[in-house]
Amino acid sequence: MLKQADVKIFSYKAVTGFRDISEEAIESNWFGSQINENDSILYYAFVQVGNVDAFFTKVNAFNVKQETLSNIHVVVLNIEKHN
Repeated sequence: MLKQADVKIFSYKAVTGFRDISEEAIESNWFGSQINENDSILYYAFVQVGNVDAFFTKVNAFNVKQETLSNIHVVVLNIEKHN
């Protein structure tokens, strides 16, 4: 998807996410613990403004076809300053 949206510069890193479910009802907790860990991959990219919408469109189309609850999440952060 990055290549299709003409994103030329990106990096990725394996990350572990944590979710505190200690305030959820015990009956809905399938995992038997209060803190859940999720292995994920975090991609970050420097994207030209004109390519952002194309990437969002591709990700949304991919997510619609997913048969699992695990979707790709996209966030845009503007860089105000850099050196």
